[in-house]
Amino acid sequence: MSIYSASPSFSSSTSTATTDTGRAEITHITQGLDRLENKDLAQQRFVPSAQKSEDLSKLALGAKLERALGRRMGDQDAVMPKKNKKPKAPLSEKEAMAERGQMSKA
Repeated sequence: MSIYSASPSFSSSTSTATTDTGRAEITHITQGLDRLENKDLAQQRFVPSAQKSEDLSKLALGAKLERALGRRMGDQDAVMPKKNKKPKAPLSEKEAMAERGQMSKA
C-alpha cells in the first residue's frame, strides 16, 4: 500500500516497462517528424528582413483598423437638423421679464 493513498502501489518493474514504452513512442514520433521535414525546402524558405516584417505588420494593422471602422460606421451616418431660427438680438432685462410673464400666464 502507498503511504499517501489507500490504493496499492505498483511494483518498480511495471514502472520501468511503462517508461520504456513511453520513450520508444516518443522516439518513433520524433523519427516520423524528421522524415516529414524537407531539408532542401527549408533552405529555400523566405525570411523577411526586420524592415520588411515591420512594414508588413503596419499594413496588417491598417487593414484591421479599416475593417473595424467599416463595421463600426456602417449605416450610422448622423443627419444634422437644419437650424431655421434666426439669431435674435439680445433682450433687455425688461423684455426678458415681460416674456417670462407672458409664458407663466399662458
